[in-house]
Amino acid sequence: MTTPDRANYIVTGGCGFIGANLVAELQKRRPEAHVVVLDSMRTGSFESLVAACDRNNDVFRGEVIGQSIRDVFWPDLLDRYEPAAVFHLGAITDTTVDDEAEMIEENAGETWPEIMAACIERDVPLVYASSAATYGTPPETNTKQPFPETSAGKPNNVYGFSKWLMEQAHARVDREREAAGLPKPWLVGLRYFNVFGPGESHKGSMASMALQLTNQILAGDRPRLFEHGEQARDQVSVYDIVGITLAGAGLGDRPDPDPGVYNAGSGRVTSFEEVASAVRAGLGMTESDRPTEFIPMPAHIRAFYQDFTCADMSKAEAGLGFKPGHDPAESVSSYARWIADSKAK
Repeated sequence: MTTPDRANYIVTGGCGFIGANLVAELQKRRPEAHVVVLDSMRTGSFESLVAACDRNNDVFRGEVIGQSIRDVFWPDLLDRYEPAAVFHLGAITDTTVDDEAEMIEENAGETWPEIMAACIERDVPLVYASSAATYGTPPETNTKQPFPETSAGKPNNVYGFSKWLMEQAHARVDREREAAGLPKPWLVGLRYFNVFGPGESHKGSMASMALQLTNQILAGDRPRLFEHGEQARDQVSVYDIVGITLAGAGLGDRPDPDPGVYNAGSGRVTSFEEVASAVRAGLGMTESDRPTEFIPMPAHIRAFYQDFTCADMSKAEAGLGFKPGHDPAESVSSYARWIADSKAK
């Protein structure tokens, strides 16, 4: 399969952290493109779009539809714009939300099958955001091995469960088409791991450790971590996440990606203490300048906390032609410098 020769793209959640960076890069790679952003503005903002495009020395040239994905009749939307691809990133992403019904309905309710059906019927490539939260605590956690895609399915929180439900709806579509003798549709799900980078400042407590630790140090405080900083995650630059998301739509090195669900991470493990060290290095400080303060982990966080995550990126390389290109520690350091410089302006 190859990307249709069209100039329109639809991005849900395009006023959010990853979405705005995706829109900016999409405009850069496809200057002729008309990008339609669909966002409820629950957590997104026009400011994210403006800032992301400005980082590319550009301005936003598309249009914004300020609606929830649940308020849109998807066949009409696709018929109106005839997009080359749909990037579905819109969702409730706060992993601490405890309203299970709201989380499941917003992320994986009846609108999700409608989006898939509308895209499949019109041969529109659909790339959607899943999450590393679908893994929960797989066996690889104990052995400290990268997570293969097959190890997901036992999430620790309702956010991860909602993303798992999205993947299961995708899998049902694949099975039904296979039973009917039809080819797999162009559906690509991406399990985003711990994403950091410019544009996430509005996320508050859900912002990356890189941003939180940088802000603590710039405020004159010591960086604070849960005891004893050994928690290790797959920290991945937003620029790699944008790259793999575009690759899912055939806008990377491979124009004919294989449909399926893929990990989207750096493929490396970075402990939180290593993140703190990278932040200090980016700010030109030593550990003695700002030693880490270790604090106990609250019980309500411990209940669903992932101590270790690491993406096995071999399937993504084979199926999407994508390899992460940003070293996590180096990217954290440069990000910390960028934050400091931005605050100094």
